[in-house]
Amino acid sequence: MTRSSEACASPPWLDRDAYPFTDRFVALDAGRMHYVDEGHGEPILFVHGTPTWSFEYRHLIAALRPQARCIAPDLLGFGLSDRPREFAYTPDAHAAAIAEFVARLDPRDFTLVVHDYGGPIALPLALEDASRVRRLVLLNTWMWPFDDAKMQKRGRMAAGGLGRWLYRHVNFSQRVLMPGAYGDRRKLTPAIHRQYLEVFRDKDARVQVLHALARAINGSRGYYARLLANAERLRRFPALIVWGMKDTAFPPCMLDRWRQLLPQATVVTLAGAGHWPHEEEPEVVVRALRGFIGTPPATAA
Repeated sequence: MTRSSEACASPPWLDRDAYPFTDRFVALDAGRMHYVDEGHGEPILFVHGTPTWSFEYRHLIAALRPQARCIAPDLLGFGLSDRPREFAYTPDAHAAAIAEFVARLDPRDFTLVVHDYGGPIALPLALEDASRVRRLVLLNTWMWPFDDAKMQKRGRMAAGGLGRWLYRHVNFSQRVLMPGAYGDRRKLTPAIHRQYLEVFRDKDARVQVLHALARAINGSRGYYARLLANAERLRRFPALIVWGMKDTAFPPCMLDRWRQLLPQATVVTLAGAGHWPHEEEPEVVVRALRGFIGTPPATAA
């Protein structure tokens, strides 16, 4: 599929200086998915989690696009993508949409970069028998049922009536969980935070999209178990794990789980970063990616 762009008015809140990329859209069965497709060379597919969108990868895209083709979709319901009413917004529904997206664009031998819910949503691409994936990059993510009591308790609270109320009326995941998961909250500036908050000004959308994934922490255990049962297939690929060690959502014990699942992986830990290492310390993450993928820094003109 050739790249296409669509003229559309940017929302007034979108910071085009921070996100200076061409808007592209592809029509999927469930709705129109927005994505950026920048640069030329070996493809890199970036898949975000919740409650963000492809904006979280802007530093990596800007740094790597001189030597690589950087593809970053917005999951349905997030960012500039459509928010279809009939879509389920569960991890497996998102996974099917991402698989359709990849089939439509047809990139070959790409590096897959996943963060947060991007793991259980996009790692199925690497589990396929005839996978297009060439390498894996994992940023504070997972792909197994949560068995620890603390995370299960969080999942029950989030899925219950109080959790739904907090998501709807307080925008809980963006206003409370997100700042709390940064290693240094000051790095989530009001200007950056706005790029995420504005996407979910609508209270119904917070329940429809964000709370659906909160419910899935415990509610999609069967789906995660199926992923885990095939996790050894990931050992086929070179893997890089970059982990923010101050992540209050995904603590270092989850990194230990990845070390067991992917003993061949290169691991880079960031002592001062939290859940979004690529937002908090982008230069370090870019350097790690360049070393892993083999793309040199751009030379000055």
